[in-house]
Amino acid sequence: MFEARHLRVLRAVARSGSLSGAARELGCTQPAVSQQMKALELAAGTPLLVRGGRTTRLTEAGEALARHASGILAGLAAAEEEVAAIGGLRAGRVRMVSFPSAGPSLVPTALAAMRAAHPDVRVTLAEAQPPRAVQMLRAGECELALVYRYADDAGGEDAAAWEGFLVRPLLTDRLFAVLPAGHALARAGGPVRLSDLADEAWIAGCPYCRRHLVELCGREGFEPRIDFATDDYPAAVGLVASGMGVSAQPGLALEAVRLRGVAVRELRPSVRRDVAALTLPDLAQVPAVDMMLGRLRLAALRDPSAV
Repeated sequence: MFEARHLRVLRAVARSGSLSGAARELGCTQPAVSQQMKALELAAGTPLLVRGGRTTRLTEAGEALARHASGILAGLAAAEEEVAAIGGLRAGRVRMVSFPSAGPSLVPTALAAMRAAHPDVRVTLAEAQPPRAVQMLRAGECELALVYRYADDAGGEDAAAWEGFLVRPLLTDRLFAVLPAGHALARAGGPVRLSDLADEAWIAGCPYCRRHLVELCGREGFEPRIDFATDDYPAAVGLVASGMGVSAQPGLALEAVRLRGVAVRELRPSVRRDVAALTLPDLAQVPAVDMMLGRLRLAALRDPSAV
């Protein structure tokens, strides 16, 4: 295996035509140059120099390696500069995956702050619900995943899914009952008990949220009749406004949804979901990833839905 320092010596010998000339060019002693060349010949497994008097010429193998040395060293220099740029936040990228309801408020605030502070770092965004987002992070398809899990299921399979990742908690988001404006419970005001909605038609969310809704209702003694399912939050609210059923929606989503024709009420028992940013421990040491985690944390601290 060839070392860069040995290739630099070979290139200097090729340019100067002697070991002493290479020593002057490199600012070291002739014995040091001779020692480096012997080490390179040992690695190559064949002579690279023909030593004779005051001049030194390259063997055929030495000439071949010298030709490649310039390109190899130039490539290493470019790599060193690129890595230094990434480390200094003058370049680099962060691929982030986020669940949709974080899109309207939390994510844009963090992205705008990141771009303002480090415009040369490219941050890309894709949407995926927590199970898929975690899979993408584990498969190397992103560097950072914005995810959530329900607080009442923190010790279940969701906890196992987050094992092995660095977890940065961001905020706790609540679920709210969303009712048609003319619904009797909406007119009554105050919190709504989940059990009071046992006979209602439901508009549910993504498969992950739907599963949790069924489990939650089961603990309250009923199975919800889910007539519609969509992870499009405006569509879900629109269905409620049209009198097609009731829904439980997260505060993060309701911040950016037009709420005409619906009433939003606190839900009892209270249902909370923990929002966090996940990355791999090694990736957390990458400056751009670490900086993006910090921007998400600051955005979460300013988010009005955080509790």
